[in-house]
Amino acid sequence: MRKRNGLLALLAVVLSFSLVFTGCAKKTEENKTGENKTPQVIKYVLGADPETLDPGKMTGAPEGTIANEVFEGLTRYDKDGKIAPGIAESWEVSQDGKTYTFHLRDAKWSDGTPVTANDFKYAWLRALSPELASEYAYQLYYIKGAEEYNSGKGKAEDVGITVVDDKTLKVELKEPAPQFLGLTAFQTLMPLKKEAVEANPDFKVGNGKKIIGNGPFVIDSYTSKDKIVLKKNPNYWDASSVKLDELDFYLIDDAKTALTMFENGEVDMISDIPTEDMPRLKQEGKLKVFPQLATYFYRFNTTKKPFNDPRVRKAFAMAIDRQALIDTILQAEQKPAYAFVPYGILDANGKDFRENGGNAYFKEDVAEAKKLLAEAGYPDGKGFPTVTILFNTSEGHKKIAEAIQQMWKKNLGVNVKILNQEWQVYLDSQRKLKYDICRAGWIADYSDPMTFIDMFVTNGGNNETGWSNKKYDELVKKAKSTNDQAVRMQAMHDAEKILMDEMPIMPIYFYTNPELISDKLQDVIVPSFGVEAEFKWASVK
Repeated sequence: MRKRNGLLALLAVVLSFSLVFTGCAKKTEENKTGENKTPQVIKYVLGADPETLDPGKMTGAPEGTIANEVFEGLTRYDKDGKIAPGIAESWEVSQDGKTYTFHLRDAKWSDGTPVTANDFKYAWLRALSPELASEYAYQLYYIKGAEEYNSGKGKAEDVGITVVDDKTLKVELKEPAPQFLGLTAFQTLMPLKKEAVEANPDFKVGNGKKIIGNGPFVIDSYTSKDKIVLKKNPNYWDASSVKLDELDFYLIDDAKTALTMFENGEVDMISDIPTEDMPRLKQEGKLKVFPQLATYFYRFNTTKKPFNDPRVRKAFAMAIDRQALIDTILQAEQKPAYAFVPYGILDANGKDFRENGGNAYFKEDVAEAKKLLAEAGYPDGKGFPTVTILFNTSEGHKKIAEAIQQMWKKNLGVNVKILNQEWQVYLDSQRKLKYDICRAGWIADYSDPMTFIDMFVTNGGNNETGWSNKKYDELVKKAKSTNDQAVRMQAMHDAEKILMDEMPIMPIYFYTNPELISDKLQDVIVPSFGVEAEFKWASVK
């Protein structure tokens, strides 16, 4: 999934904290019957202001975390990380795997009106419309006619989405796609109420504007650089499972400030933790580290010199010490990445995709890196232009960039500058290729290698390197055109090899997910992919 703005970020893990609450004064209030009641409010530090609250346009994990609480797709991942009924209470898949028929339950929007099959068709066609220019439109390309419509070569009426009746939605795929069902829980495929979108096309909150959702919570208020307050949605079909009255997303992108607030008891959960505090927090037993399906990497802008030459890109990738970055800066059990797809996804034979493919598509070799740079016309770095590493504002990203800057200077003799931008500006610069080298992180949208591999097809919405390779595109198409898992997986292994041979991206490490979570929280789910955290079943002890 998606873009992550912090250093951090798991197989679904339910955090059922049974530790005894040791705070000095548990805040309580009296309910109507005179009994003490713990306020059911969780305060979570989300990071910077979200780029957008429009599910059809958002790409970042923080934005997806909000969407997951305000909207609900046909399916939703359960406490165990398994696909479960969402707005669809059941579905059938045709024998050839190409036709899905979803049966919707009685569900309502937050304004009390019914959710219908038309709301899904409207949202999906909107995401595919060339006018919206959604970067994630390709997640709908499995549907017959979808890619043609999105590329301007087809019509909306030819897309394989049929509203049989208000409660029945039929979807025709081009080819069988085992991952499609999981995608129906993803933000781009969440339903939208047409009238609400037309009344508030920019998805603003405040000054008379509000967002109509169908999820566990509804946005009550939004104060930029402060917090987004969500309240329990009484019209949610499964409202009886929602124990929180309020969920506050704090908009703080300074990790040190967030840590201070956590240790002062002002917030309950943070995931962007200052790297220099990791050893202390580990020693104090406060830090919880979980696995995550995500990769931290740098993009190269392949559309201009000097990174239009794969020899230069490979030289840069071979001239850093990943384990040193982990040992001296990150300190949270990450693994060096010499491939793009992380550990934790099953291959066709039931074993780990990464273990099968190996984590050694390239190696760190300064002598070979210098040789490649010389072959590209820059012996000992002579004549190499000064280039810049772009990253979103974060002390952690800055420390990594500074360390890599020094490694490239020492090992290749090249001069590198670093530049930070605010989250929204950084995303725009990345999208428009206004960079030389750009920090990036990618969390799986679903548990399948395809969520990483199809990012880099020619002109892909999340490619953002300018790189193109015809053979790579053919392999991705092959993997998407068969229901034979062995054929699918081999095609993705072959595609990943091309990606690593040509190196439009430089993998750095496979994420883990260090978290600080108050002992008073229970049933907060921290998934290994998709969103940063799930609060539907959460409560406060």
